[in-house]
Amino acid sequence: MTHRLTRDEARRITVRAQLLDADRPGDVVEVAEQLGYVKIDPTATIAPCEHTVLWSRIGWSYEGGQLQKAVEVDRHLFELDGAFRPISILPLMLPGMRQWPKRESTRQWLEANDRFRRDVLARLRADGPLLASDIPDTAQVSRAPDGWSGSNQVPTMLDFLSRRGEVAVVGREGRHRRWDLAERVYPRDLPEYSAEEAARLLEERSLQAAGIGRPHWYWTGVGKTTGEAAVVEGSTLTWRVDPEALAALDEDAGGRVAFLNPYDSLLFDRRRLEELFEFTYVLEQFKPKAQRRYGFFAHPILLGDRFIGMLDAEVDRTNEVLRVNAVHEFLPWEPEEHEMVRAEISELAEWLGVPVSGLT
Repeated sequence: MTHRLTRDEARRITVRAQLLDADRPGDVVEVAEQLGYVKIDPTATIAPCEHTVLWSRIGWSYEGGQLQKAVEVDRHLFELDGAFRPISILPLMLPGMRQWPKRESTRQWLEANDRFRRDVLARLRADGPLLASDIPDTAQVSRAPDGWSGSNQVPTMLDFLSRRGEVAVVGREGRHRRWDLAERVYPRDLPEYSAEEAARLLEERSLQAAGIGRPHWYWTGVGKTTGEAAVVEGSTLTWRVDPEALAALDEDAGGRVAFLNPYDSLLFDRRRLEELFEFTYVLEQFKPKAQRRYGFFAHPILLGDRFIGMLDAEVDRTNEVLRVNAVHEFLPWEPEEHEMVRAEISELAEWLGVPVSGLT
């Protein structure tokens, strides 16, 4: 069966799946379970990505310490590959991690550095948890600096071993990760899945987070047979819809204002944004200043199921204020929309613990 959806219905399914409707989630774990991951990024014009993603869902009751507790104390979340993920998804990732890497150059580097790998594991076993800076670089073969990593090979080896499930991040000291053996970090009683079943379940989790998505192994993680087929009014693309999200369409709690971090998962699939929301999003962080239209790290403004503008704001840490440089309107707003956005900016400033400056 192929479901026929209007754009409005497809947007509402998406917004609700991303926990951006009026019915806010209760805590960090609930957000991670639904979204599948919370991206980590240090760019903090307002706050780091992981915190703004959670605040935009949970609201004023979210505090940064809740995320740290969920990861480091309760172990409900774990860190892997630049994101915090629910522990329930780890068993689905392990079969793929055991087959990593598939790229031949990475495989050759690991084989050439097998003694280095054993050195790192032995040091962690004896003295862990450790920062990367606590572990000697004994690499036999070095990878050239690529702009993301320097000449020290330890961070690269740790990242690679984490993708193989041999080491894991146990916590952080500021932005620095503390590492230990995965067997001492991950639960021991995880369920086992075959590679095929794990891949299928991961595709289902991806569609759960999307609500409705394009089948694409990388951009969406949604498989060609995941969920149920759908067509969207005005779109020629192939879509898969989560049947549970579709069944709950009439339970819509309504919309609200949300400021989305530029690395928010809702924004990742640019083609879906264009097709469903008629929103062409360009991150201007890496553009020369003269070519920026909305600002270095402007946050898209979602109202209900429509993107209505961009918020260019930053925390001025010298003067301890949330400085609003500009609020861009895609189309002229109604007075009620102005008030809703202003109220959300005030909530954001209160959450940050600073007053607002520049809001007219």
